[in-house]
Amino acid sequence: MMLTNTLALAGAFALSVTAAPVGQNTFKITPDQLTSIDVKTASCNGAPFPEECADATVAAPAISTSFEKYQIKSRGAQAALIALMVFESGSFKYNKNHFPAPGRPGQGTRNMQMADFNREYATQVLPSYTVASASVSKLVDLLNEDDALSFGSAAWFLKKKCPSSIEAGLESGSLTGWDAYLTQCIGTTHTTDRDVAWNAAKKALNVGQYGTLPSTV
Repeated sequence: MMLTNTLALAGAFALSVTAAPVGQNTFKITPDQLTSIDVKTASCNGAPFPEECADATVAAPAISTSFEKYQIKSRGAQAALIALMVFESGSFKYNKNHFPAPGRPGQGTRNMQMADFNREYATQVLPSYTVASASVSKLVDLLNEDDALSFGSAAWFLKKKCPSSIEAGLESGSLTGWDAYLTQCIGTTHTTDRDVAWNAAKKALNVGQYGTLPSTV
């Protein structure tokens, strides 16, 4: 019985870490949360491409909309998506790939999706007549015209291109889940510099434990 009670208490504590209070909008992200994750999102001052930059006041409602639209309910998954976008977009300063110069045509939105994924995404969120004849560069421009679409691509990708087990693995904020998301879904290398925004996002959203890759990896 003592073991049962202990496990029950542990389960209740785990839920309290990630669950929002009853009645709270679990999809809402605030500008203050974003700037606590990365202070550079507070302003577009000095942005290399000012027309591409979005500060936290612009990003927060767009991200919130995407979480609700694609039903990203767990704070752990939300933290992972925010961390990915912060990293890939250079603190929301970029919405197209520029490196190495002149950049890869068609790669963009806030999670820096490749052109093929952007075309697939565009067919679901833009009028079909605009997608059919658009070049890959034009498509990413069209997606970036609407902040909700540009910031919505990360949530779309998680729901449409990743196995459901990936999203489930992100819920607790575990390093294993984060690593699986990056390597098995996004298809990138998990380096420790990616953990900075992830740990900050988990802290801002009150998710689980903090960690990073061992230094030997």
